[in-house]
Amino acid sequence: MFNDIQANGAQVLASSLQGNSTLLSLRLSGNKIGRGGGLELASMLQENCALQELEVADCDLDTSSIIALIIMLQKNKALCSVDISRPLLFSHQEEWAVHCSKMLAVNSSLMELHLGRMGMTDTGIEQLTEGLGRNHSLRYLDLCSNHVTCDGAFHLAMMLTQNRALEILDLSSNQIGDGGAGYLSKAITCPRSTLKELSVCRNNITSEGLLLLAQAVKSNSTLTHMYIWGNHLEEPVCQAFKELISSGRLHPEQTDVSPYEVDGHVFLAEVFQRLRKPVYNIDCNGTDVPTKTAASPDSTAHHGQLKDYLNCKDLSL
Repeated sequence: MFNDIQANGAQVLASSLQGNSTLLSLRLSGNKIGRGGGLELASMLQENCALQELEVADCDLDTSSIIALIIMLQKNKALCSVDISRPLLFSHQEEWAVHCSKMLAVNSSLMELHLGRMGMTDTGIEQLTEGLGRNHSLRYLDLCSNHVTCDGAFHLAMMLTQNRALEILDLSSNQIGDGGAGYLSKAITCPRSTLKELSVCRNNITSEGLLLLAQAVKSNSTLTHMYIWGNHLEEPVCQAFKELISSGRLHPEQTDVSPYEVDGHVFLAEVFQRLRKPVYNIDCNGTDVPTKTAASPDSTAHHGQLKDYLNCKDLSL
């Protein structure tokens, strides 16, 4: 990570990993491998069936390389954790979200997906949730620092009533507001909800929305972690979260606020605790390591689709 590796270096790494059956984790974040490096990694995933974790955040990936990586995830049965946050996407059509939705609908191995700083809007969220509603493996979804508003939160809330796998949702640094908090609070109280951890830090939520979330936490024993710092923490909210913590419903180590009193008034102080990361851990002792050394039949069959895509100059859908 952050080693000034560029496209040529990524090509060398990708070439060496095509037949590799032992390396489980590759973290290249902060290296500006760009479009060329991203396409090389996507091509490598046609042959490599051992890699379980791929992190290419802040690597200057463009739309075509992001889509190529997502296409490979449609058939890849080894990758469990992928981070493609903070690419360089100049199109506002969010074509990648359409491909990501299709991937999530069929992928059965991905447990953790980081899509922070993607410039995602409510339109992209709507596309994404179509696939998430049919997904049965994803546990951790990171959507931090995007452009999600109340409408996007509505689509996420609807998805949470259908998806029985998702446990951690990071919506920090968006703009869901009170309306979005209300939609999420209803989803949390749904008996079918499996969500355990939620971050809505810095979302311009006032007392109205935060009190709804506090009531939802009180009503649902499944949700154990709640992070709210950076919103409008007025005294009714401070009192509500003090009661959640003092009653034992919300453990002090499972939230980012801590109550205190001054002259009979309750306030909340920030505690530097965040969502647990990662939810997926690689066993470094070598147990349960994949034993496949060649491309699976599914990934071989998918080779033609990626090749056609890489050779296509028209990126429109």
